Amino acid sequence: MTSVGLKKTSLHAFHVENGARMVPFGGWDMPVQYTGILAEHQAVRTTAGLFDVSHMGETTIQGTAARAFLDHLVTNDVSQLTPGRVLYTPMCYESGTVVDDLLIYCRSETDFLLCINAGNTDKDIDWIFEKAERFDCAVEDFSSSFCQLALQGPRAESILQRLVEVPLGDIDYYHFVEGAVCGETAIISRTGYTGEAGFEIYAPWDQGPVIAQAIQEIGQTDGMVLAGLGCRDSLRLEAGFPLYGHEISDTTTPYEGGIGWTVKLKKTSDFIGKDSLLELKSVGIPRRTVFFVMEDRRIARAGAVVYCGDEAIGEVVSGTQSPILNKPIGSALIKTEFVSSENLEVDLRGKRYAILQAKPPLHKIN
Repeated sequence: MTSVGLKKTSLHAFHVENGARMVPFGGWDMPVQYTGILAEHQAVRTTAGLFDVSHMGETTIQGTAARAFLDHLVTNDVSQLTPGRVLYTPMCYESGTVVDDLLIYCRSETDFLLCINAGNTDKDIDWIFEKAERFDCAVEDFSSSFCQLALQGPRAESILQRLVEVPLGDIDYYHFVEGAVCGETAIISRTGYTGEAGFEIYAPWDQGPVIAQAIQEIGQTDGMVLAGLGCRDSLRLEAGFPLYGHEISDTTTPYEGGIGWTVKLKKTSDFIGKDSLLELKSVGIPRRTVFFVMEDRRIARAGAVVYCGDEAIGEVVSGTQSPILNKPIGSALIKTEFVSSENLEVDLRGKRYAILQAKPPLHKIN
């Protein structure tokens, strides 16, 4: 498949040299796998995997009203965010459905960095610029200035610690520090999208290959592998994390997508979509996201209809094979009244197969 017209991260040549299979993703030419999705998935669960996620977007919000603007923009409570902390939150349309989910890094009382999804970067930045117009703050797009690497897995800390002086063990979950990585100042955060311990490195764009090469050389003795976006999806689904366009979208609310805990209706500031979400909660959430495991070998892909008896009650929104369970797993958006049902089935080409609801992390269920 041609890569003409696709954007490339600063690590593109590094991926090709290391035998990556490149595919289009969100307008970028990205590695879907190196040695294989199953092997890379297993490595992240047992040792470590290094991902290039430089295709993600970054923007800064700065100024005396930066915090007030962000509290208006997103559903979570930015007023409680202190320097060095990271906040996960969606931002919603007035209807209460999701524009996107993102991370907010608080660098100071007047300086915030946002990390947004690659496929939504242009849409998100346009939305943020538009909504910031009446606030005394400056919005700047830095998506082409940052590379971003994610080192995930049980051995991630011991591998990265050999390259940095900052004590990584002191960085709590959803916190970050700024320190030197390969001689350049970078943001080192601990968030993750795999269900494993690990770190993200935000560094100057052209430093991506230098940092990746250094981590690769140091990590080989620990069994670390280069990992593509293919296993990133199976890892996040095992962990129960949402993906925009699947569990959350412009047709689903945070409540329906399983991230209702990010909606702070009692925070002091009004936020976009609050009235719709208040009304929805008062009348009842019509649909809910559930996660499931299947005993059959066939995978239920997104769009497959879910049934309870003869009634169609929803559809699968994500589905893949779990390399850890060696079983198909997935998530489905179904009518709320059927969430407690034990007799759910999915239709795959005219034949019904049972799906067994399970609470994430799916790879740790008995």
